[in-house]
Amino acid sequence: MQITPLILEKIIQAANDIIEQNKEEVAELDRVIGDGDHVINIQRGLSVLTEQRAEISQLDWVAAWNKIGMICMSKIGGASGSLFGTLFVAMAKNAKGKEVDTLVFAEAFSAGVEAMESRGKSAAGEKTMLDVLIPVATVLQENAAEPELLIKIKQAAVLGMESTKDMLAIKGRASFLEERSIGHIDAGARSSQLMICAMVDVLQQEG
Repeated sequence: MQITPLILEKIIQAANDIIEQNKEEVAELDRVIGDGDHVINIQRGLSVLTEQRAEISQLDWVAAWNKIGMICMSKIGGASGSLFGTLFVAMAKNAKGKEVDTLVFAEAFSAGVEAMESRGKSAAGEKTMLDVLIPVATVLQENAAEPELLIKIKQAAVLGMESTKDMLAIKGRASFLEERSIGHIDAGARSSQLMICAMVDVLQQEG
C-alpha cells in the first residue's frame, strides 16, 4: 500500500470524530479506574491537530510525524501527551532519510511503540494503551506485505483493548485499586483502539 501524507487530513478528522462520538463511554471507563480526565486531554490535542490538519497533510511524513508529536506533548498533557508525543517523534526519527512505504511505516511504528514502553516504563499486560499498540505493531511488522493487513490491524486493536478487562492494573492511578481494577477496560486502551480503527477505516475507503 502506497499512501502520501495528504491522507493525514482525513485520518486526523476521523480520529477526532470517533473520540467525540465515544467521549462519554471513554470518560466513564476512566472515572471507574482512572482520574477521569483522559478523554478531555485527548480531545484537547485532537482539537489542535484538527485545526492544523490541512497544514500537516502538506508536510512529508517525517516532518508531519514530528509536528504531530510536538502537538501531542504540548497540548494533550499528562501521561498520554508524553506517550503519544514520544510515539510520533520516535517514528519520525526512525523514518528519517527513508522513502516511507508500508514496510518502513511498520518499522517506524514499532520503534515508536518501543520508545513509549521505555518512556512509560511499561510493557504489555499492565492494563494500558500499550496492550493495544504493541499487538498492532506486531501485526504491522509480521503482515506488512499481506493484503489482509488492515483487517488484521483492526482485529489486533480490538482484541488488545478487550484483553485489558481481565488485567490487574500495574501503572497509574488504577494500580492503587489493585484487584478492584479487574473487570474494567482501560480507558487509554479503548481510546487507542477507537482511533486506530477509525484510521484503518479511512485507509480502507481510500484503498
